[in-house]
Amino acid sequence: MRRTALLVMALLLFCVLPLSAQEQEQGRQRLPQPSAPQPAGALWSEPADIASRDLFYGPGGEADAPHGVMTFVKEDLAGSNPKFDVVDEEGTKWKVKLGAEASPETVAARLLWAVGYTTDEDYFVPELKVEDLPAHLQRGRQYVGRDGLVRRARLKRVSEDGKKSGPWKWKKNPFRGTREFDGLRVMMAVMNNWDLKDSNTAIYQDPSDPSQATYMVSDLGASFGTNGLSWTQKRSKGNLHSYADSRFITHMDDEYVDFGTPAAPVPIEFLALPDFVNRMKMRWIGRRISRAHARWMGDLLAQLSPQQIRDAFRAGGYSPEQAEAFSRIVERRIAELEQL
Repeated sequence: MRRTALLVMALLLFCVLPLSAQEQEQGRQRLPQPSAPQPAGALWSEPADIASRDLFYGPGGEADAPHGVMTFVKEDLAGSNPKFDVVDEEGTKWKVKLGAEASPETVAARLLWAVGYTTDEDYFVPELKVEDLPAHLQRGRQYVGRDGLVRRARLKRVSEDGKKSGPWKWKKNPFRGTREFDGLRVMMAVMNNWDLKDSNTAIYQDPSDPSQATYMVSDLGASFGTNGLSWTQKRSKGNLHSYADSRFITHMDDEYVDFGTPAAPVPIEFLALPDFVNRMKMRWIGRRISRAHARWMGDLLAQLSPQQIRDAFRAGGYSPEQAEAFSRIVERRIAELEQL
């Protein structure tokens, strides 16, 4: 038994220590070259109207907001959250997500969009009427009331304007070393979005010009909770107490700043060694970010009014009291970025 414990500890150290050195080296290499040709594209665009953006309705605006009765199309069993597809009375397709990610993802999309990053058109609805809903969904039936209404759902508008060509890689993309890419890394830390797998990114190509592409983070649900996967999922996403207790800036020097997100995995994940190693490898995303780039993102965020930030949380279905508490944490983090 003792030999087994020692073997596990040795293997754990083997996994952790080399990764730390590797992360430091990745931070020093500011302009790595892609290993293969990449399509031209955009990660960020100048948001000239930050102070006037509507963070309650988000990038789709009030005009695109879902309304009326939806019709069930099919259940989506991908990922870890209950999802299914619906179509509205006008023929628009929507992806419905239920569970712990519905609220924080809606908020995160609005804050990212506010500072110039492309996001999905996400809307949170407290109640949703869905016709032809199966009596036995494989996942998420607990969110459907006896009256047939679906509770606390996030609806993502399925755009017909672009075709998803696949994910992009955090380590290998055309934007590494740029202010815009570092700004995206900072935003993940501001929101505590810790689930930064490559599979949670997306490239959308313009059908009229396939050489052009838009790069985005397509899954933002693991936000506003802990810095990483917690012992309980309830604390990891959209949890005010976890968000308030988490560390934001963990270290800085004259040139670089480290953030607490994404954090090292919890020890229990060591039982699933590949996942443990993958999460260890994600830690570099929040480390050794240029102080100047982080301050630039803070200056963009500082253009948001207190009301805009609170509107983003209200859009996610949070109560006025919760929206106020979450917003105050975001505002403190923006102030810390401005002081860099």
